[in-house]
Amino acid sequence: VQLQASGGGLVQAGGSLRLSCAGSGPTFNGYDMGWFRQAPGKERVFVSYISWSSVPSSISSTFYGDSVKGRFTVSRDYAKNTVRLQMNNLKPEDTAVYYCAIRDRSSDGSRYSPSSYEVWGQGTQVTVSS
Repeated sequence: VQLQASGGGLVQAGGSLRLSCAGSGPTFNGYDMGWFRQAPGKERVFVSYISWSSVPSSISSTFYGDSVKGRFTVSRDYAKNTVRLQMNNLKPEDTAVYYCAIRDRSSDGSRYSPSSYEVWGQGTQVTVSS
């Protein structure tokens, strides 16, 4: 599987962006998806997570970092092999390169740790001006 993140850009504080992560090659079947972000000079940190479900119509489990709860929403489109991250009420501190990544649903690693993920997209820049 290869991942392609897109949707980043420049937005004013309070604005919105929607990131997408599309998979090529085999589908996302069996893979949970995480979003992380990395600001210049800082570590890559957890943003959100959505689980894979064998029944696409069921509700996936989602988790969010404390700083984005209530503002960001993650969803997945099984038919389009895509995961989206809707980001509302953006703040200057949200500025970072955003990465999507997948891990096998059977993984024992922490969903919050980058080391638990097997395949990463190339990242998309999000810049929020004040």
